[in-house]
Amino acid sequence: METIQMAIEIGAPLWYQNEEEGISALHAAAYMQNEELVQLLLKKGAIWNAADNMKNTAGDIALSFNNARIYTLIRDAGIRAEMLQSLLGSRSVEDSSSNLVIRAQDETGAGSTEEFLKSKLRYTKDAHGQEICMLKINDDEEVGVMMGWERGIMQETVKKTTAGLEGPLKVLNVGYGLGIIDGLFQSLDPPPTQHVIIEAHPDVLAHMREQGWYEKPGVKILEAKWQDVIESEDILGVGGFDVVYTDTFSEDYAQLKEFFQHLPDLLAGPESRFSFFNGLGATNPLFYDVYTHIAELHLADVGLDAQWSDVEISSEDDHWGATREYFSLPIYRLPVAVMKDLS
Repeated sequence: METIQMAIEIGAPLWYQNEEEGISALHAAAYMQNEELVQLLLKKGAIWNAADNMKNTAGDIALSFNNARIYTLIRDAGIRAEMLQSLLGSRSVEDSSSNLVIRAQDETGAGSTEEFLKSKLRYTKDAHGQEICMLKINDDEEVGVMMGWERGIMQETVKKTTAGLEGPLKVLNVGYGLGIIDGLFQSLDPPPTQHVIIEAHPDVLAHMREQGWYEKPGVKILEAKWQDVIESEDILGVGGFDVVYTDTFSEDYAQLKEFFQHLPDLLAGPESRFSFFNGLGATNPLFYDVYTHIAELHLADVGLDAQWSDVEISSEDDHWGATREYFSLPIYRLPVAVMKDLS
């Protein structure tokens, strides 16, 4: 250990990863299950989220050994780093080499809201009958904007966000997608007395017209980005919603955190519920865990307590077809947040 400390003190690069395997010093410490060394490397600035050539982080390696102590050290280092970056606000998530790589710098419709809103979407069913909304980002690749396999998540979300609430409810949903969660809200008995949907993409709006959403009683569709209408009379004039949900495409955590700031004005009271599609970092268990904790902390900052439920995700390979995966973990962490009891 003294030799390693001396090497660090004279400038050994803790960011270094060998070419053959992409292994860093932190990876090696996790492989050796050396808790003291992991602590030292993290304290001295080792990159907690560096991935090797197999796309494994040191946290993933700790998980593979069922070493909860080392995994927690690495995860908590990630939470501290991300919270500090958020506090400093000096650079965006995409610009920071020390931050999670949730989405690479992407000027296509998959990574840019402005490009997404100008893009063409395709509503169809795949070979297995699954409903899908697809975005073509280049000649060889399509991205699933929303896919039918999410229905189980949405069913649990509606169940958790409406349990114990007396209807009819006032509901706000940001981002229509395939309309799964909006259809589930409409199936409540009684259906919402006010059901506001914010959606900006013209192809989605056309699809909603075809499905008759503009004629549904109590439904109001705001054709805009949520940032442009969230403080409008159409929203604030409702007097607060019983349930608020958001699931947008091509937005990152910075936009989700911004949405959190509006929740005290959007929720009707202490029994009101908020949830969102918790998919940030959901192709890596460490990244997903870190962002789940960060979201909980940021919700607490605006006066909300978050509770989490686990929803099992089917492992069927045919969920994806040729599209890019955006959720590849076996468990979905479902958030439901309510205003803190300050009494």
